Amino acid sequence: MSSHTNPGQRRLVIGFIAIGILFTAFFGLRAFHAFRKFNGHHPPPPGKVETDVELIRDWMTIPFISRTYQVPPEIIFEALNLSPQKDHEKSLKELNEEYYPGQDGYVLNLIKDTILAHQSPPTPASAPTAVPALTVPAP
Repeated sequence: MSSHTNPGQRRLVIGFIAIGILFTAFFGLRAFHAFRKFNGHHPPPPGKVETDVELIRDWMTIPFISRTYQVPPEIIFEALNLSPQKDHEKSLKELNEEYYPGQDGYVLNLIKDTILAHQSPPTPASAPTAVPALTVPAP
């Protein structure tokens, strides 16, 4: 700024710059926290198999679900009659909108049913074995 500027204008410009810095810091921190939260969506660690299909959401992809529930992706693609090469990166919502536009949640429900059918049924606990009573000979 030149030395001929009005002091009021100078304060106004400095004020706008300060407000801009505050907005940038505020929204930058919000974006940082949002990215940190989004980064937390990973499949479970190896060895841990998820079994609750109610946790499946329409933003997930078939490969993600396959890793999480340890169901081969070919089984899921086959149940949906889709091509693994073409539809590999699409979310369940995108697949539903593209292939089943009039049926909301069809792909999500079909995948839940497919995973439940593929998961082995729980083995019933074995019944305790009866121990024969000890008989004592009469004297």
